[in-house]
Amino acid sequence: MWWTTELLTQVEAGPEIEISRGSVPVARLSEIDDRNERAQAIRLLRIERAERATASAAEIRRWRLEGRS
Repeated sequence: MWWTTELLTQVEAGPEIEISRGSVPVARLSEIDDRNERAQAIRLLRIERAERATASAAEIRRWRLEGRS
């Protein structure tokens, strides 16, 4: 379907495309923009990381050896 590729190319180039059946709009295609969601997730991870206590080198060594015989 050549028109699918053409529609996707148009959506990538502009804000959105409205599709009509005759003069009645039936659908709207728009580019997915999840930058805000990703930025929020990064902010939350940074907050979580900042709230955690730091581990000493000795603690990390113990964790690595934990469970070894």
